[in-house]
Amino acid sequence: MRILTLNCGSSSVKFSVFETSRILIAKREDRNLVRGLVERIGQDPSFLRIRVSGSGEKSGYQRKVIAAADHTAAIRVALEHISESVEGEIEAVGHRVVHGGVKLGRSCFIDDDVEKEIENAIDFAPLHNPHNLSGIRAIKELLPGVPNVATFDTGFHRTIPPHAATYALPRDLVQKHNLHRYGFHGLSHRYLVFRLERLLNRSRDELRLITCHLGNGCSITAVEKGRSLDTSMGFTPCEGLIMGTRPGDTDPGLLLQLMIRENMSVQEMETLINRRSGLLGISGVSNDFREILAARARGNENAALAVDAFCYRLKKYIGGYAAALEHVDAIAFTGGIGEHVPEVRQRALEGARAFGIKIDPAANEEAGSSECKISAEDSAVQVWVIPTDEELVIARDTARCVEDLRMLST
Repeated sequence: MRILTLNCGSSSVKFSVFETSRILIAKREDRNLVRGLVERIGQDPSFLRIRVSGSGEKSGYQRKVIAAADHTAAIRVALEHISESVEGEIEAVGHRVVHGGVKLGRSCFIDDDVEKEIENAIDFAPLHNPHNLSGIRAIKELLPGVPNVATFDTGFHRTIPPHAATYALPRDLVQKHNLHRYGFHGLSHRYLVFRLERLLNRSRDELRLITCHLGNGCSITAVEKGRSLDTSMGFTPCEGLIMGTRPGDTDPGLLLQLMIRENMSVQEMETLINRRSGLLGISGVSNDFREILAARARGNENAALAVDAFCYRLKKYIGGYAAALEHVDAIAFTGGIGEHVPEVRQRALEGARAFGIKIDPAANEEAGSSECKISAEDSAVQVWVIPTDEELVIARDTARCVEDLRMLST
């Protein structure tokens, strides 16, 4: 079954095509056919990057200048290039949706009611859900009749127990506004659980894991028996670890004082929290960890402080989740920082010998773009670097939904 996956951002569309089905999943033989990205949507010029798998004459990498005034135009161009590169029709489209709101958790077909629920959840994820909806509506226009499936980043975390999901606020307000920990990056954390299950050759029902997604957005999740037990992001993606432009855990009283002292509006505070804080705020240099490391090497003390604070916060969360789980079988790192900055992994696990964690320094330095175990042979806890593949999770969920529907129809 040919599945197209879409991940729509404010000015980009990430797309992939997979050949997958329940049989291929069981045999671990499903495969990626195409990966691509349209970027700078709404700007002149826009760009298409596409890589076709295999060894045929159509395989390889291309980068092209294109016109993409909006998401529909961007997806139209992507579909044209896919049809030129891959034989066969797209049988279903899987969409990454950041927030499923109160009602939506499991991957599901997108009918009018589901689309309305995704729209209702815009208040929960105003920076993401509107663009996810743009992709859904574009596909309905461009591929009429092709089934659309939504997979939710918040879905994986619906298993978090009440004592970990609850905010200590008045119950009437909590219930009125559905205030609790939703969590994010669920597709990535799901993929890490899937891979660790295979790499450790053990059932997920036996495993207690800590998964770390460290990119411009950062989150860490405690996983027990394949289910999210706790996660660092909360009601919004602003809680938890220090991120590229978001502060993570911050005293709410401090934010109230800032609003008073600086006479800030709600919109100005939202901009401060989402776009001006985090690594960018501390360093004054960039939200890009590579640029911060370069500035530190030049003697920039604020850049050094940003790295120190980032690593300390991560270390504190790993220790807290290890205590919450009471036992840890494996820890995984993914994302741009998680995969490519050995110092972060090493510093985050410093002092973790109390949990039996030992890092192999050479393996840690060499880890990069492929799966790699970086723990020492005598470590009680395996530590892995695993490039994530959220698109594969989306494609598999989409294939399962389509096959389930076909079984019901026969």
